[in-house]
Amino acid sequence: MSLIRLDNACLAYGDLPLLDHVDFALQPGERIALVGRNGMGKSTLMRVLAGQEKLDSGEINVQQDCRINYLPQDLPPADDKTVFAFLAEGLAGLGDLLFRFEELTHQALDDRGMKELETLQEKIEINDGWAMQQRIQSSLSDLGLTGDEPMGSLSGGWRRRVAIARSLLSRPDVLLLDEPTNHLDIPAIEWLQNIVRVANCALVLITHDRRFMNDMADRICWLDRGKLLSFPGNYQHFLQKREELLQVEEQQNALFDKRLAEEEKWIRQGIKARRTRNEGRVRALQAMRRERSRRIEKRGNVNMQIDDTSRSGRRVFELEDVSCSYEGKQVLQHVNLLVQRGDRVALIGKNGAGKSTLIKLMLGQLKPTTGVVKHGTKQQIAYFDQTRHQLDEGQSVMDNVAEGRETISVNGRDKHVLSYLGDFLFTPQRARSPVSTLSGGEKNRLLLARLFSQPANILVLDEPTNDLDIETLELLEELIGGFDGTVIVASHDREFVDRIVTSTIFIDDDGRVYDYVGGFDDLLRQHGALWRQPGDKKVAAAAPQKSSATPGKKQTGKNKLSYKLQRELDQLPGQIEKAENAIEALQSQMADPAFFQQQPEKAAEATRELDTLQQKLERFFARWEELENLE
Repeated sequence: MSLIRLDNACLAYGDLPLLDHVDFALQPGERIALVGRNGMGKSTLMRVLAGQEKLDSGEINVQQDCRINYLPQDLPPADDKTVFAFLAEGLAGLGDLLFRFEELTHQALDDRGMKELETLQEKIEINDGWAMQQRIQSSLSDLGLTGDEPMGSLSGGWRRRVAIARSLLSRPDVLLLDEPTNHLDIPAIEWLQNIVRVANCALVLITHDRRFMNDMADRICWLDRGKLLSFPGNYQHFLQKREELLQVEEQQNALFDKRLAEEEKWIRQGIKARRTRNEGRVRALQAMRRERSRRIEKRGNVNMQIDDTSRSGRRVFELEDVSCSYEGKQVLQHVNLLVQRGDRVALIGKNGAGKSTLIKLMLGQLKPTTGVVKHGTKQQIAYFDQTRHQLDEGQSVMDNVAEGRETISVNGRDKHVLSYLGDFLFTPQRARSPVSTLSGGEKNRLLLARLFSQPANILVLDEPTNDLDIETLELLEELIGGFDGTVIVASHDREFVDRIVTSTIFIDDDGRVYDYVGGFDDLLRQHGALWRQPGDKKVAAAAPQKSSATPGKKQTGKNKLSYKLQRELDQLPGQIEKAENAIEALQSQMADPAFFQQQPEKAAEATRELDTLQQKLERFFARWEELENLE
């Protein structure tokens, strides 16, 4: 029996039909991903399923006693409410009792207070509230929080995690997640995957993170121009089926338009046959006209192109022993890094690890505490700032791009600003609207439009994928793929990173930087474990990396090694240094864009050699740690 069922559901905003006679059923244990362009009504459908939005017509049927929890896109308020109080709110009336009980237990109580405490205890026991309190404490433990923290003291990522934990507290039958990965870094996304995977509930999900979608969903539902179509399988399977459907639709529309044109030609030539016969044909033509007017054309794709300019110098950015501190905290330490013309580099790390700091050091917006940052020549930089500070909220969309002009120059050609913004799916009416009225996805599209209107040979993109729909993401990937300059991108979208970069810079929790050839999957293979999951109290296994300690250094208070083992331990520092030098030399060769233009056999051989060296270095570190523990 279906948990939730929609029959002939209709909902429209003005003349725009979001749901046009939609049928939908969610079965127990199903995991569905809702996909579609921004503005097609995915979030509206989610609110309908959550009971927060009413249909214009049609029916919604929910199984009796079905518990539905909904996580909206927006973050919970950053107010003075404690984390415990916020979690308890997810348990409705019982949560109020638990929160009040928690408050009283932290106070010195008089007789009246003790009586209230006893009354609360009785009510909680009757409603099996102690089990719920235990769930809250368990959630706090998993998150690594005490519960006394004000929500306003938490970052956006942490508020998102707390909201996710609250949505699972009551053990719902249906979990509705609208863009749950927004504001989350990669370890938090992996944590989310783990807790949702073990939850015993049906799932309806909206996300632009394609890897997360492929891992979590077993059915894709495509909402397009008011229609909802279902595709069993993952996102890749859906893409194939969608293209087939769009081709069939295009062919059918072409045949219909040809027939309509023929009928229009006939009506203009006049009625020559018997009137009674022609009246039927005229009525058929009128019906065709109405059908054509009701047809909602497939929304176009963003047409993005970068205004190419002259090449930069061979060296783009070079950091020599750079360290950077912020408010007394060491963010980056002893960074040695070279970015050359044509490199496509991803910055990977937790929120707060220092990705944006590293970008600002490269751009000269921030001065290092120690060390030197060198910049190349002939640099024209286009910078996508995740905070959108480059947008003036009070100005119109078109003024943010053209600064009062009617035309802009793109690739040496003048183009009307409304036509240019049309390439980014802004209608003339929307282009004249203030930026403050735009959605998050529209603001990111506007920032991309502003960015790509500028001549550039270096693209610096700080979290460019937030709030973009998947189609726009894929077009952005194609655009970067055809760009001849240098690209530096900080992103938590693993699929996006794997598709566009040639090397990956990983920043660990201690502010140390590691440079690897390849994308995110290559980083995992070469570096090993990157971080602990949120709330994990256990120490993670050490990753193969350069250590700040000196290999082979003796520690007191442990058993003495045998002569053979001590000799092996003493030789390890030299072996580690030799392997690191060989890796560094090979990576330097492979960083040259011309390297992979040589014979494919030599490039493949170098890649295999690098893998062998990385594995050897990993074995050296593992053996060093083993001997250190024995010493």
